[in-house]
Amino acid sequence: MPKVPRHLRHPRHLRHLRHLRHLRHLRHLRHLRHYDSAVAEPVISIANLSRRFGEKIALNSVDLSMPRGGVYGLVGANGAGKTTLIKHILGLLQAESGSVRVFGLDPVAEPVAVLSRIGYLSEENDLPGWMRVDELIRYSRAFYKNWDDAYAEELRQSFALDPAAKIKTLSKGQKSRAGLLVALAYRPELLVLDEPSSGLDPIVRRDILGAVMRTIADEGRTVLFSSHLLDEVEQVADHVTMIRQGTIVMSAPLDDIKASHNGRTLDEIFVSLVGVTNT
Repeated sequence: MPKVPRHLRHPRHLRHLRHLRHLRHLRHLRHLRHYDSAVAEPVISIANLSRRFGEKIALNSVDLSMPRGGVYGLVGANGAGKTTLIKHILGLLQAESGSVRVFGLDPVAEPVAVLSRIGYLSEENDLPGWMRVDELIRYSRAFYKNWDDAYAEELRQSFALDPAAKIKTLSKGQKSRAGLLVALAYRPELLVLDEPSSGLDPIVRRDILGAVMRTIADEGRTVLFSSHLLDEVEQVADHVTMIRQGTIVMSAPLDDIKASHNGRTLDEIFVSLVGVTNT
């Protein structure tokens, strides 16, 4: 292994380098340990989905298929349609035309059967502020038959969450950790993250990405990860979908995308296809 340059030998730099190597190692393990996603039954199947809000076209004939056992990055500029697409997947919006199937089911017609198998964390992360952390855990446990108490406690300790702390007193980063704990503790088959690390400091983003990657590497579950932080998507995603003004402009395995663009970074590829920086 090449020597670390002297200017990067500060402990914080070394921890960051080790973290990046760990994420890449987990991606490699996933690739080796799990079956070929190309032949797996899709967790999400979207066909010819369109949606308007007044005169604005939010989604334009979107086709998307996400097989089991991978991390799918969804990237696009603000207002491109990422959150609207996710709301259709969660059954919060009904398709005006086309179809959405999650686990082979219509999420609008069968919300309980679908949502009971999905973990969800958004940028807003609207948790009840009057609860303590331990009360939030007990409250959430009542809704999920597969809730894993030992795993929830492992996550709580890993995220350094004080069980007696009121949710309303937590920092934004601590609230994100608490939301992720709830989303992961019942070991959902599909984890949907809508801009989960937006506005968070690098240490919190590292915790979120690390927890997600360990879950996927260890259990072969599926993640849909929406973010404007392309360097993070590039670290963790197996497959990347780019959306512009409600239209899918590219959807392919990350390695294939980079190979077809001469090894350029995801940010450079995004700018070349979409024409704007992803901020």
